[in-house]
Amino acid sequence: MAEAENRIPQTSPSTTISIDAMGGDSGVKAVIGGMEKTSRKQPDIKFIVHGNEAELKRCLKRKPALAGRCEIRATTDVISMEDKPSAALRGGKKSSMWASIATLKSGEAQATVSCGNTGALMAMSTIQLRKTPGVNRPAIAILWPSTNHQRYNILLDAGADIKADPQDLLKYAIMGASYARNGLGLRQPRVGLLNVGTEEFKGRIELQDAAKLIGTVATSSDFQFVGFVEGSDIPSDKVDVIITDGFTGNIALKTAEGTARQVSDLLKAAFTHTLLSRLGALFALTSLRRLKNRIDPRKVNGGVFLGLNGTVVKSHGGADATGVAAAIKLAYDLAQNDFAEKLSARVASGLAASEDMLSNNDEATI
Repeated sequence: MAEAENRIPQTSPSTTISIDAMGGDSGVKAVIGGMEKTSRKQPDIKFIVHGNEAELKRCLKRKPALAGRCEIRATTDVISMEDKPSAALRGGKKSSMWASIATLKSGEAQATVSCGNTGALMAMSTIQLRKTPGVNRPAIAILWPSTNHQRYNILLDAGADIKADPQDLLKYAIMGASYARNGLGLRQPRVGLLNVGTEEFKGRIELQDAAKLIGTVATSSDFQFVGFVEGSDIPSDKVDVIITDGFTGNIALKTAEGTARQVSDLLKAAFTHTLLSRLGALFALTSLRRLKNRIDPRKVNGGVFLGLNGTVVKSHGGADATGVAAAIKLAYDLAQNDFAEKLSARVASGLAASEDMLSNNDEATI
């Protein structure tokens, strides 16, 4: 299929994003800065911002254009990065995080963005929004820089739950493909199941069972199942969506982040080691800037919670304005495509197809 034929046209209805302004490590200024960056490129976007009213008004005072698109809703409490999800649920109903999700639940906003505590955000989102019918374990889907024409692949689960049985992995495949269609604009995403090898007999029995289930529903769910993929395939052009359990996915993510920092530090050391290397860096400055822009983690900031009745995007806790803007833009794009509703429909269709398969297999063995 030609690249142009595999893209989905985008629409542009007005969209309101609910913002938890108090949860990140970089403070309110980074959140407001991200909102401003996004608003410059999206003239129809509006915000409902939750947090300390005085601090928010102070940050917006010198940004009249952005302030005109914002409704501030005062909250008194903040969920810290150290709070356990259970403690956040018990005492966090007056927090900016809880309020931002409640605004999504009420229908006043089409998506929520938070830089706060991941576990607390998932727990609060699950309690308020409820799981998509048929989903047992919600997942966190992240964008991964790749050599694909869309420049990114999708990996899930990135750490919402350390367990995943074959049925969970099947639902991850359906949800990940739906995200690829609505987030990356791919008509028929290629889905791969992460394993220790690509051969059919490799891996745990749970993975082999999951591969059979995913392969059965791929056609009816409008995605192509490429089978097992390895860790080296995550940034490749072999696949668009990589499915795994949260334990493996989170380790892969943190390993990649650490490797990227190490490579960055080694390049910096190499280009500043001697006078000649500094001179070489000057000649390579344009190429180095292009490389930095290509692999800048801030531009792929934003993990989407899949399997909930609403679109929630988790920004990195330490994100600056550029990173926050990327998370807001992602939420905006998904909201414009009615992502949550489409995902729910895809899950229901995929589960029906898998149940038919299991029923037919049972009849064949009688």
